[in-house]
Formats: sequence, structure tokens, C-alpha cells
Amino acid sequence: MRARVVVALATVAVAAGAACSSGHRATPREVPGGSPDAGVTAIRRHGCGSCHEIPGVKGASGLVGPPLVHWRRRSFIAGELANTPDNLMRWLRDPKAVEPGTDMPALGVTDLEARDITAYLYTLR
Repeated sequence: MRARVVVALATVAVAAGAACSSGHRATPREVPGGSPDAGVTAIRRHGCGSCHEIPGVKGASGLVGPPLVHWRRRSFIAGELANTPDNLMRWLRDPKAVEPGTDMPALGVTDLEARDITAYLYTLR
């Protein structure tokens, strides 16, 4: 009986690891029309660094929200959406539409700013 339980738990662990490590990491993260440099400007303008640690953005060392290091390697956005450029832009424009209970406020990010911020975040490997 114990051997079956150990095998079952090992199978679940392997499946969970495969689900977390496969997914969207190999997906190309192209952001046509996005400018990483303009993304940094938009990140500063909207004060994203007051809540998040964001590498490469001076003063972005907030501890309220999760750090945005290694963004490109993440599988999910807010634990809800696959990490794709379209989903990230959607999240940036209206986070409460994706996750109603989130503490992340709607900051008035425009479509172009969302594209530029996305382009910058996908430079963070």
C-alpha cells in the first residue's frame, strides 16, 4: 500500500512540475510596435516602482507588489492568465477586470503605454 501511495505522489509531483515548467516559457514574447525605452518612461510616469521592484528602472524598489524580476520566464500573470503579451497588456490596462480582488489599481495606462511596458518587461530574462 505504501509503495502505491509513494508512486501516486511522485506521479502528481512530476505532473505538477511539468505543468509549471512547460506552459508558456518557450513561447516567443514579441511585442510588435512596443518600445522598451518608452516602457521605462511609462513605468516611471505611473509610479509602478512604488509597489514593485523592477530591474533597470531607477528607484523601482517597492515591496508592496511582487518583484517583476525575470518577467519573461514567468508562466502566469497574477496567477490567472498565461504570460503572453496580449494578456499582460490586458492586465496593465484593467487589472480588476482580470482579478476583481487584486490590490493593483487601474492606473489609467493607455493601450500604447501598456504595449511599451510589456515590451520592457519582456526584456527581463
